[in-house]
Amino acid sequence: MIRSILIFAAAALAAGAGLAAEQPVFADHFVDATLRIDYDHTGAAGEEIVALDRLYREDVWSGGRTVLIDELDLGRYEARIHDAGTGELLWSRGFDSYFGEWRTTGPAAAGVRRTYHETVRAPFPKAPVDFALAARGGDGELSEVFRTRIDPGSWEIRIEPKPADVIVVEAAVHGDPRGRVDVAILGEGYTSAEIEKFRADVKRFAGVLLGREPFASLSDRFNIWGVLKPSQQSGCDEPSRGVHRNTALGCTFDSLGSERYLLTEDNRAIRDAAGCAPYDVLSVMVNHERYGGGGIYNLFNVFTSDNQWSDYVFVHEFGHGFAGLADEYYSSSTAYTDFYSRDVEPGERNITVLQPDGRPKWDDLLPAGAPIPTPWPKAGYDAMDAEYQVRRGEINDRIAGLMRGGADAAEVEAAKAEGEELSRSHQRKMDEWFARTGLLGKVGVYEGAGYCAQGMYRSELDCIMFSKGLKPFCGACRRGIREVAAQYMDPGGD
Repeated sequence: MIRSILIFAAAALAAGAGLAAEQPVFADHFVDATLRIDYDHTGAAGEEIVALDRLYREDVWSGGRTVLIDELDLGRYEARIHDAGTGELLWSRGFDSYFGEWRTTGPAAAGVRRTYHETVRAPFPKAPVDFALAARGGDGELSEVFRTRIDPGSWEIRIEPKPADVIVVEAAVHGDPRGRVDVAILGEGYTSAEIEKFRADVKRFAGVLLGREPFASLSDRFNIWGVLKPSQQSGCDEPSRGVHRNTALGCTFDSLGSERYLLTEDNRAIRDAAGCAPYDVLSVMVNHERYGGGGIYNLFNVFTSDNQWSDYVFVHEFGHGFAGLADEYYSSSTAYTDFYSRDVEPGERNITVLQPDGRPKWDDLLPAGAPIPTPWPKAGYDAMDAEYQVRRGEINDRIAGLMRGGADAAEVEAAKAEGEELSRSHQRKMDEWFARTGLLGKVGVYEGAGYCAQGMYRSELDCIMFSKGLKPFCGACRRGIREVAAQYMDPGGD
């Protein structure tokens, strides 16, 4: 009976997501293994060059076997596997990349080139295939930017032993990885003396994620694994504060020049470690008390373990990394210049520019006769948030100056505590303000989203993708998460 219910649930998810009925048959084209494709992505705002690096054969293919062709239209890139003989599309997945974000920055617009190492993981083919990458242009359409032939029998495909020093923890494992969403939480900045802390942390955050909707309703279709390669030192790099650490995965604050943006450019290190467990989604948990994080769709998401907002950051960034949800806030500073075009409807399910017909993509969730856009006291919110952003910036600059200047530890800690108290008190003030508006939980078309104060809209006044706090995903976000989950949940799984 339980098996029948799960089969029905997975099929219903796929149907609700609008996924195509006709898909390639996995067993006709692939074996139960993973093809890991590593490549370098180089360029600036107006150019990109892709060069193949290495190929690997890894263990079991934990991704979906029913929905092989991605029809969600998410991400600025799409990876594709074609039959080398017939040209038939056998598999595809949309994704975003670190390079794709770099292209939206001021330095990239000025012609500064950077190279990022990237990975695509696909089911392992039975016969030669063509691997291709397509990128979205300014009109939102995908066009091919790279193609290469891959022979699955080539001696150049590496089959390497797993690293002996990596520890794998079953944080919340509900069954066979095939047909489930497998999440690997990688530990960063945990030394060999902090292994038990890592075990406790990864199990805590597994509970946080699976305790939130819509993940709670789907919890038995998720597996969460903890993966730790111990680091030489605790924590991570904080360059603008003069802090540099020797860690296993190379995570650093100040990514793309944004002080709170926490990512890593050491893609090979995270892929080598993650390969010790079956995974579809990568989260990197940094052993640190500072506020910060980052998330890139179908790449990875990063968060810190010990900040007052860590639970929120983990779930928020998971929304980016797993489901391709957009940031709904618009007033915080970012490294991006023009991340979204106002002339092209973004693929993200939780924001809209009301193209092409003046209606939001969550139109069916709107109450009858709801005004578009939805009036809300935006000017009051903007004034309060602008004041906070100025004070937050001043404190962060002071902390960085104190640390670079070798100030007394007590003075540094006092400045950090001031910053944490400001963050806490401001969010409490904003939550109280949200409640007084009488608009909380009411679906509408609220202006201000996706780093854009005008011309971009979100579906609810507040959401975990809009402001700090372990609060609910809005209806548009929840539906987007279920759409992505459907690609992994094969009918017929145990």
